[in-house]
Amino acid sequence: MLMNLVTNLLKIEHPIIQAPMAGGITTSELVAAVSNSGGLGMIGAGYMTPDQIREQIREIKQLTSKPIGINLFVPNKFDANEDKAKSANQLLNPIREKLNLPPKNHMEHPSFHDALEKYAEQIKVVIEEKVPICSFTFGLPSKSVVAELKQHHMVLMGTATTVKEAIEVEKSGMDMVVAQGSEAGGHRGSFMNDEQDNLVGLMSLIPQVADNVTIPVIAAGGIMDGRGLAASICLGAQAVQMGTAFLTCIESGAHQVHKEAILHAFEDETIVTRSFSGKPARGLINPFILSMQDNEKDLPEFPVQNALTQDIRKASGLQNKKDYMSLWSGQSPRLSKNQRVKTLIESIISDVKNTIGKQ
Repeated sequence: MLMNLVTNLLKIEHPIIQAPMAGGITTSELVAAVSNSGGLGMIGAGYMTPDQIREQIREIKQLTSKPIGINLFVPNKFDANEDKAKSANQLLNPIREKLNLPPKNHMEHPSFHDALEKYAEQIKVVIEEKVPICSFTFGLPSKSVVAELKQHHMVLMGTATTVKEAIEVEKSGMDMVVAQGSEAGGHRGSFMNDEQDNLVGLMSLIPQVADNVTIPVIAAGGIMDGRGLAASICLGAQAVQMGTAFLTCIESGAHQVHKEAILHAFEDETIVTRSFSGKPARGLINPFILSMQDNEKDLPEFPVQNALTQDIRKASGLQNKKDYMSLWSGQSPRLSKNQRVKTLIESIISDVKNTIGKQ
């Protein structure tokens, strides 16, 4: 009933893709469980070293023989501004003090050259380990990278938050586009606007993207159950990509504090913020976000701000303090459940059958 171009291209049973959440959420158990249950499990490899990627791919292959995918961040040029970093540290040091961390007055020095080198190495590992599906966020790979991946018969996916971006995704040679609505948790996949605040709701975005590209559309943003999948298909998508729904699953590597926060949150408790990483991302409102809110526009850009807040995020997790953690979440937390991946996917498929059957 739900077989289509996307399920055929990805060689999966159900049109359900687990969002590639970077930062340790996409454990080998989570990715394998999604693929074993007929969906597409994806590694969120944005922050991973090439060696870590290789190790995890091999680990997952021990747990599943089904297709898996991987997501990479496309590096963008950034301004490493010392003054901005200095004023950001002045805001961050009182928080460090609360977490018993030493103050910082220097800039963390991520360089664009290093980011490019790491990205090239990541691509190399993905090819060597024969990952069949690769998606990209924060931009599009170069023509030469696309050509190289295509030579290895890889299915490629790009992320878009507007119709204009979706058209660019298609032009770049991607096989499908993830249309990310404003409801989505975590980082915005925008790459064509300076401020990257392209907050178009998913119900508006899907049909407009579907009407303007010829490649299949995958819907992402606030989808948690069969109703969301059925609605997305009715609007012109051929599959859904779900993050928050999988984040609270038993197999997910999200911190227990993060899972609990989502399981007890309401729909009006998320916000799009630049305060953690320098890029807009949707998460649950907490004291960290509120304390940075007035100065958000002056914070350094990604990846500088991300590097500056790393010690705070790490210590908060270790100390179980949700006040200073990046609690990424979509806008449908009331629909989240703590359950096994298999249970989630089975319930989505039976919901869809019931929803469509009632029409």
